Amino acid sequence: MTAHVTRADADADDLDVEEALALVNEVPGRTPGRTPGARTPAPHDRSPGADRPGAEGHPHTTVWTDARALAARAPRHGTVGRTGYLTPVDLPLASALGLTLAAPLTALTDLPSFDTSAMDGWAVSGPGPWTVREEGVLAGHAEHPSLTDGEAVRIATGARIPPDTTAVLRSEHGRTDDSGRLHVTAATRPPHTVSHGQDIRPRGQECRSGDQLLPVGTPVSPPVLGMAAAAGYDTLSVVPRPRADVFVLGDELLNEGLPHDGLIRDALGPLLPPWLRALGAEVTTVRRVGDDEQALYEAITASDAHVVVTTGGTAAGPVDHVHPVLRRIGAELLVDGVAVRPGHPMLLARTRENQHLVGLPGNPLAAVSGLLTLAEPLLRTLAARPAPEPYTLPLRGAVQGHPHDTRLVPVSVRGGRALPLLYNGPAMLRGIAAADALAVVPPGGAQPGQEAELLDLPWASGGIGVCFT
Repeated sequence: MTAHVTRADADADDLDVEEALALVNEVPGRTPGRTPGARTPAPHDRSPGADRPGAEGHPHTTVWTDARALAARAPRHGTVGRTGYLTPVDLPLASALGLTLAAPLTALTDLPSFDTSAMDGWAVSGPGPWTVREEGVLAGHAEHPSLTDGEAVRIATGARIPPDTTAVLRSEHGRTDDSGRLHVTAATRPPHTVSHGQDIRPRGQECRSGDQLLPVGTPVSPPVLGMAAAAGYDTLSVVPRPRADVFVLGDELLNEGLPHDGLIRDALGPLLPPWLRALGAEVTTVRRVGDDEQALYEAITASDAHVVVTTGGTAAGPVDHVHPVLRRIGAELLVDGVAVRPGHPMLLARTRENQHLVGLPGNPLAAVSGLLTLAEPLLRTLAARPAPEPYTLPLRGAVQGHPHDTRLVPVSVRGGRALPLLYNGPAMLRGIAAADALAVVPPGGAQPGQEAELLDLPWASGGIGVCFT
């Protein structure tokens, strides 16, 4: 939807969702979908080798899809094991939520473990009418004496069925006469009849002891916890959360207050830890590291996390120390630049046998791009989490593409279509803050109505893995 509103003529509090999104999406005087100041490069603007995809000054740049696949495979090369996921642990049920089963969930008992009543009513034996016992049968009590033919007893839902019970007659289908005899209610239409086994949950109806209930790799959701408890489990064998240390690099960053004197607020310190938790990591350290090679070297070599995440310093500027430190520690560089905008200077390295470093660019949206391109697949494999099912939606507006690289563009999903949002430059967060997903735009761009793959954002896609605390 097109909306011609500005800050001067509309209060944001009075806008409905569509208008607010349109305000983010469109600024008067600009072409929808175009980044401010963006233009199609002329032939003389291109760097040498730019005719090769992803080659603009980065001869070793990896194609975006290949970079994600490399990140997902990276843990399988160490001694963690062929699967790549971390060594399983046994945890109490209350601590297993959001993790992944490392062993099949096999029933430790029949479910139900004895014949139970499916309804409140009467357990009856033989045809009616029935003589009703005085003492009823409640859930949680030991086995009651057998019923004789023509006898009934009050019974609660979940209670153990007395031996020789024929059926359970629901409360609404029975009545007692003045002498205390139980009859089937005749007023129901059609008239109610009592059939053998009616409203009885027989032992083993759901499963038998030894049956596999859920396979390895199942995410532990609240229903899985309930299933495990019902099946007799106190603990579960699960893959633990990968530990992640976050090092935010830069002398120019402020932790509080307004920017001043060339200093800017640190946006990634607040952004990255909860996002990493939503991706399944346990964030063990968040630390500021100045623009000093030795300080960065000491921070990385002292970390025992499974994943080290750095921000900034991945290019080749005078204070970009990530590459020199990786060379110094003998790291194996797996991905050195990705053909994606924003975020092309991102990198992935194996720093130790069972430790990887994800180097994110310092610009906020570029860092988000690196997070979803490299950190998400890496963490997913370590935690044995299932890969999200890829899906596409048609775009509601045109998106200008990079000549050679994939673009990741914030979009809002409304009515089965993806609305590209403005403010999608590498240093901007305004677009992603209003977004539900990132659209994967191929080189050359996309037209309105064209299908685009979407990468859901954790808070938009939901799921048990979303844990921001």
